[in-house]
Amino acid sequence: MSSAAEPAPLSHRVPDLGALELLLAVARLGSLGRAARELGITQPAASSRIRSMERQLGVALVDRSPRGSRLTESGALVTDWAGRIVEAAEVFDAGAQALRVRRDSRLRVAASMTIAEYLLPGWLIALRGERPGTAVSLLAGNSAAVAGRLLAHEADLGFVEGLATPEGLDSTVIGHDRLLVVAAPAHPWSRRRKPLGPEELAATPLILREQGSGTRQVLDAALAAYGGLAEPLLELASTTAVKAATVSGHGPCVLSELAVGEELSAHRLAEVPVEGVSLRRDLRAVWPAGTRPAGPARDLLSLTRRTPLIPGGA
Repeated sequence: MSSAAEPAPLSHRVPDLGALELLLAVARLGSLGRAARELGITQPAASSRIRSMERQLGVALVDRSPRGSRLTESGALVTDWAGRIVEAAEVFDAGAQALRVRRDSRLRVAASMTIAEYLLPGWLIALRGERPGTAVSLLAGNSAAVAGRLLAHEADLGFVEGLATPEGLDSTVIGHDRLLVVAAPAHPWSRRRKPLGPEELAATPLILREQGSGTRQVLDAALAAYGGLAEPLLELASTTAVKAATVSGHGPCVLSELAVGEELSAHRLAEVPVEGVSLRRDLRAVWPAGTRPAGPARDLLSLTRRTPLIPGGA
């Protein structure tokens, strides 16, 4: 048993969303009283919440005076971080709402995992702005599962990342994606000077998504001419699980650049250059053959064409 003190849970170290929203309101309005009124709480309650947040973080956030409230230098920095957290919470809320299947749902969306995790929440926020009364249910799975949902009439519109349009469906390309080979910084591939060749990539056991996923389909096809993929080191059913295993140093993996941007920026993963093989793929909206998306499905499809492919954003 380790004698080192365990760090407090993150929930004990990071202010709650209500406190962060209050700080953002103070920064915007320049007054604790006006911020309290906007959020529907009393000024004493707002003051108490700011003091509690200052004790929790160990820094002064707001200078109070008869002329109003002004952020300290630390407060201004914390406010910038707070804005990102609140924005991420809005994305989370949009995705979570879509997962709540309602009896009166008028739009059923099926999406492969990468699109469901990194693109669809932003599209749903935009759809809510255009059609605030639309109830949406989200079914997430691999590309094969999405095709099955549509063919069984369990979804109105789907999104996949495979090589081609699944049989029985019509489609349109809404964007493009690139698969990256990534590894933990301590892995030997992260320090190599020469790009990885397709033969070595094919022969190396990798941490992989499961059969039926769009990521696996593209990788299988790209390496078929080089003997095909080696037996996987691990085979996992979610992008998050693959990333976690790779960050932990279990081995390299191949994932969408949409999925690993944050880990690359934070240097928790390193991109491994590859030459001699294309890992580019199309992102497609799909629906049952012989039909056309209508109503909310048509509006969502239109939104995907108008918004840039930014992970988790519109």
